[in-house]
Amino acid sequence: MSTNNNTIPGKNIFIKLWSKKYLFLKVWILTFIISAAYILPEPRKYTASTLLAPEVGNTDNAGGLSSIASAFGFNLGGASSVDAIYPTLYPELISSNDFIVDLLGVHIQTLDGEISTDLYTYLHKHQKASIYKKPFLWAKRKIKAIFADKNQRGNGGKIDPSRLTEQQFYIVERLKSNIICTVDPLTNVISLKVNAQDPLVAANLTDSVCERLKTFITSYRTSKARVDVEYYEKLAQEAQINYKKAQDEYSAFCDTHKNITQQATLSKRDDLEREVSMALSIYQTMITQVEKHKTKLQEDTPVFTTLQSASVPIKPSAPKRVLFCLGMLMLATIITSARILKDELYSTIVFFSAKSKGTDSKED
Repeated sequence: MSTNNNTIPGKNIFIKLWSKKYLFLKVWILTFIISAAYILPEPRKYTASTLLAPEVGNTDNAGGLSSIASAFGFNLGGASSVDAIYPTLYPELISSNDFIVDLLGVHIQTLDGEISTDLYTYLHKHQKASIYKKPFLWAKRKIKAIFADKNQRGNGGKIDPSRLTEQQFYIVERLKSNIICTVDPLTNVISLKVNAQDPLVAANLTDSVCERLKTFITSYRTSKARVDVEYYEKLAQEAQINYKKAQDEYSAFCDTHKNITQQATLSKRDDLEREVSMALSIYQTMITQVEKHKTKLQEDTPVFTTLQSASVPIKPSAPKRVLFCLGMLMLATIITSARILKDELYSTIVFFSAKSKGTDSKED
């Protein structure tokens, strides 16, 4: 099988590249040194994760249809759920400013015990940075200090999620990027992953996110039932007061009208007795309603099953130092090879371009 002089035979490529083996060795050594010098000072990150299986409210009629649809890979949770916030919307909930700001007051402690503070202070003052970035970060802080916002948060201050300062905005965004929430569309299993520069902080923050998600969903799911319980408890208290008042009036009337047989007096006593009976009936009805709605509140309280608890990670998850160095070595090899074979590559491009033009001319 003949080979055109303008093409690059594989054997010739190998020979030419092999003749430059010492150049490759120099490039590899230099690339490895630069890559290692860049990636080694980068702070390590640790990832803690947990799995939750939430209880989803479904109507009885749609339960069978949802089960059949799930068997074929479809999820009808939105159609059958009685909630406005479905598990598939939990990632958007967790990434909201209100949810994130609520986390900034969480107390955290590093694994070595040297740092014990709230999450806001930890993210603001105790984050490690590469030695190459420190001069730029120092200059950035100095410039920002000149134009500092007077409304920036101090110790013990509160953050308004709807009116974040520039500093608060960057901290909130940093925290958002380190919290990853995904939901399986078929099983509704929630996967929470949190990245942090300290393994204990990552684990504790994962638990905090998990607990606050449970609290929020529980509060949402039981809001109507809690309002009903409070309403009927108020009515029960008023009914109890009315019953007590009617009973006192009846007792006082009976005490002051003993041995009296006048019809008007007897009628008044009977009226007071009926009022006492009616007040007691209303009071008992309200007590029944209170117990009924307390039972409803218990039924509406969701249950979250923890499939996998968050544990303190042992190994860092990023940066991938070995993979980074290997990737840079591969890139350096490709660039060096292209540089060595540039003349042959150019000849090949010209040859195929001319051949393509010749084919087009014959077709015309």
